[in-house]
Amino acid sequence: MKRAKRMDLFQSSIFTELKNMKLDYMKRTGNTTIDFSVGSPNIAPEPSIMKALQDAIMVPENYKYAINELPEMKAAIHDWYKDRYHVELTNDEMICLQGSQEALSTLFLAMCDPGDIVLVPDPYYPIFSDGPKIAGAKVEYMPLLEEYNYIIQLDKIDEQIAKKAKMMIVSYPNNPTCAIAPDSFYEELIAFAKKYDIVVLHDNAYSELVFDGKVGKSFLSFAGAKEVGIELNSFSKTYGMAGARLGVCVGNKEVIECYNTLKSNMDYGIFLPVQYAGIEALRHGGASIHSTCQAYQDRRDALCEIFDSVGWHIASSPATMFAWAKIPDQYEDSYAFTKDLLEKTGIVVTPGQAFGVHGKKYVRLALVQDIEDIKEAAQRIKKSEIFRLNRYIGD
Repeated sequence: MKRAKRMDLFQSSIFTELKNMKLDYMKRTGNTTIDFSVGSPNIAPEPSIMKALQDAIMVPENYKYAINELPEMKAAIHDWYKDRYHVELTNDEMICLQGSQEALSTLFLAMCDPGDIVLVPDPYYPIFSDGPKIAGAKVEYMPLLEEYNYIIQLDKIDEQIAKKAKMMIVSYPNNPTCAIAPDSFYEELIAFAKKYDIVVLHDNAYSELVFDGKVGKSFLSFAGAKEVGIELNSFSKTYGMAGARLGVCVGNKEVIECYNTLKSNMDYGIFLPVQYAGIEALRHGGASIHSTCQAYQDRRDALCEIFDSVGWHIASSPATMFAWAKIPDQYEDSYAFTKDLLEKTGIVVTPGQAFGVHGKKYVRLALVQDIEDIKEAAQRIKKSEIFRLNRYIGD
């Protein structure tokens, strides 16, 4: 039996690999682990959201094919984008998703032919690279470097590549680097996309997890954005609905129409009870957004302060539910560090190389553990002396 040649481009997910490493460690040692690898929220949705889902699940008629979004769902998306971002959307400028990852994995089938170029940041969330490859597109990477605060340097993109590019993926607040972009970047991005006729896909999953009193923005709130692109937004992080799989794709109506045609041949819409929960979230779930953001900020502060006290200095993340941390100098790469950290402490982190070559000397930590678990992790690190050795080499 022969598999498709495209599968030669893919390996098992890094998170599957980490799970297997974790299970093997626990089986061999009998020790517990503290897992910072997967960004799966452990903050539950607001009770009213769960109640809306619960009530809708008990209605027999809600088990039919959804086909299209509920009118109330589109109205709620319209009002939320208008109130939150001051962006006016029409019905043909929005479509619901089974989580934003759906569009990241299949949109390129609608927009790209084999061999078309898609510009992708590096480091990148894995599906940013995998989605174009599924469609047979060619990926060209845009480095995100610490010296530029992880902002894409548009003027450093090779002009010949830019002329050939069909699409580009941009995401701020950024996963995994946690960076946020200034307004000037979006203005330059729109001008760049117009100049080279490139469709921008902006992933805005973390716009509600921006810390220290700052407020996240929408790509579509900048003049000309709808002319060149679309934006993805998610209920997963904002409302704690990760497992419910609900997201939105909004913006350029030509792209939305094209993708909607593809989706109509692939699925039967979002389970109606999930839509009703989403409507409740957009209409009345705002009270939980601030407390959710504050919880992640508190975890960030604890992680940075407590880990620093045992020798691991981690830059304070301005946004997202992650921390992007440098590894000790003595390790060749982040895979080696991740394995050693697990063996010596039982702590699981994600190697930065899983997000691209520019993540070689970094790891990502998801802020999905309570502060008491963060303290316990710090004590394990202190006992392991991994960072004592790092300081000695640095001296």
